[in-house]
Amino acid sequence: KIEKAKPLKCGTFGATSLQQRYFATGDFGGNLNIWNLEAPEIPVYSVKGHKEIINSIDGVGGLGIGEGAPEIVTGSRDGTVKVWDPRQKDTPVANMEPVQGESKRDCWTVAFGNAYNQEERVVCAGYDNGDIKLFDLKTMSLRWETNIKNGVCSVEFDRKDVNMNKLVATSLEGKFHVFDMRTQHPTKGFASVSEKAQKSTIWQVRHLPQNRDIFMTSGGAGSLHLWKYEYPAQRSKKDSEGAEMGVAGSVSLLQNVTLSTQPISSLDWSPDKKGLCVCGAFDQTVRVLIVTKLNKV
Repeated sequence: KIEKAKPLKCGTFGATSLQQRYFATGDFGGNLNIWNLEAPEIPVYSVKGHKEIINSIDGVGGLGIGEGAPEIVTGSRDGTVKVWDPRQKDTPVANMEPVQGESKRDCWTVAFGNAYNQEERVVCAGYDNGDIKLFDLKTMSLRWETNIKNGVCSVEFDRKDVNMNKLVATSLEGKFHVFDMRTQHPTKGFASVSEKAQKSTIWQVRHLPQNRDIFMTSGGAGSLHLWKYEYPAQRSKKDSEGAEMGVAGSVSLLQNVTLSTQPISSLDWSPDKKGLCVCGAFDQTVRVLIVTKLNKV
């Protein structure tokens, strides 16, 4: 148990090896710190990353997940999304901020993806007004954006370390969207399917490490929903101009359970034991669960 002066909002082990186990955290003061849990008195890396609270953090390049540099991405209420390489002190390696005159939106969630070789990598960010933006770190440009008309609480690629395949985005009012990220149409972007899961906020989505077509959503009514994505017969087709466009699949509910009277705000699967997961809720309880029969779906 380690206590720090500033409240912590988010954390990740994703940019470090299993041997190192360095823990990166974002706090209410806008600071990014990386801690060695064996000697947690002083952070091994520290930077005042944002002007306001860091809402979301993700890491890639460690844990055997993803090629390339061990990087950390942070999203903040100040409207900026920044990518950090702990080997570079004080300054981010990428900074995505609103252009001059554009209003700054509260960034609620960030996720890495497409890290399948040394060159490729993207960051997806979701904002309070429903904006979803995909930043290409190879070309340092905004690759795609859309709006789901509702605050984006969580985004996750089904895998960080493969050629972009699927992205799930969850929203404030109980809907989630699955985007097929394999085919990007020049004007229509990515094909997607949406599902109204429940009446309350979907706080988080997490894909099963052993099967990327199965994912769990955690809800504001204290419930967990387990979903399966079914691919269409053909994942792409040509439009009238001859340009390739994606075809969305369908989503089916496998199981759901209500565990709490309070929102379940965080969730993670075990990478080793299939079906083992842990979740945290606003009722101050951490619950460890096992999902069975996953090899039969």
